[in-house]
Amino acid sequence: MQPLDIQVVDQAISWCDGGQDFWLCTVLSTFGSSPRAPGSWLVAQANGDHCGSLSGGCVEEDFLERLQEGEFQGRINRIRYGAADGLDNPRVSLPCGGVLDVLIEHFPASASSREHFLALRAALNGQGHVVRRVCLKTGEASVEPDREPGQKVMEDETTATLKLRVGPVSRLLIAGLSPVASACASFAHSLGFEVIVCDPRHEEVCNFNVPGVTLRQELPSVWIAREGCHGATAVVALTHDPKIDDTALMEAVKTDAFYIGVMGSLRTSEQRRERLLRIGGLNEQQVERIRMPIGLNIGSKTPAEIALAVMADIIRVREGIPPHKVVSRLTPVTH
Repeated sequence: MQPLDIQVVDQAISWCDGGQDFWLCTVLSTFGSSPRAPGSWLVAQANGDHCGSLSGGCVEEDFLERLQEGEFQGRINRIRYGAADGLDNPRVSLPCGGVLDVLIEHFPASASSREHFLALRAALNGQGHVVRRVCLKTGEASVEPDREPGQKVMEDETTATLKLRVGPVSRLLIAGLSPVASACASFAHSLGFEVIVCDPRHEEVCNFNVPGVTLRQELPSVWIAREGCHGATAVVALTHDPKIDDTALMEAVKTDAFYIGVMGSLRTSEQRRERLLRIGGLNEQQVERIRMPIGLNIGSKTPAEIALAVMADIIRVREGIPPHKVVSRLTPVTH
């Protein structure tokens, strides 16, 4: 199963191919407690068929009901859910007390609509960041390369234009199977990551069963060398087998992966560091990119606890949270 954003875009492309119009909803902003972040998508047809999520419940139900009633006419609409004054949408009051500002765009089944979503699909797959520009007056939407960093959703009131940034889906590449690796794969999939597991060992591959995870029976180093890792990729080596772990690390440091980590005790990590420098041909800068021992220091012992520490650290790094804002790393977690 693909991550939700890719599912949404694939569904839009499928409807285009089938000659069916659809509506794309985008969360523009949130206030207070909200289960979905700005930039989240839902795509739907007039009959109520849909894919994606805006709030995980009441907002979707109300939108789909109103869509089937024919309420959202024209190329573009905008609505606020959970507003304190109740003027935008008196039918829905979010139980969490939050507010969602939602953009609703109608896309006809056309070649231009298909090209629009194919460009989004390429960005989600790691082929470069893009910006969706949407004119709030005319509803005209375009996709262009994103050449500068910025917020995911930006509105220019002077030109009545929205800039909606789209980049690669978060990916977790797991080098080798183990009880920790299986727990990591399950956690990451539930967190919306695209999860790929590589292991050349037939007996391990045969016993692996985590729904929604892509499994490759090959050395992770071979997969990385062939496919590469975009900037939204985390690579974790969790087997204690240097033939799998070390070779994966040696390839991962050559990529744009934002997180590279390997499981092991402090002593094992120091031995691996020396080995990568002496035999692996890595330099000090490359070795410094590798987090060893891996994960946040939460006193983890069991495979599930270690996997939790690993995924928490990956999310911390992805979101740019300094270590001291979460848990001190003065005493690294050991496994």
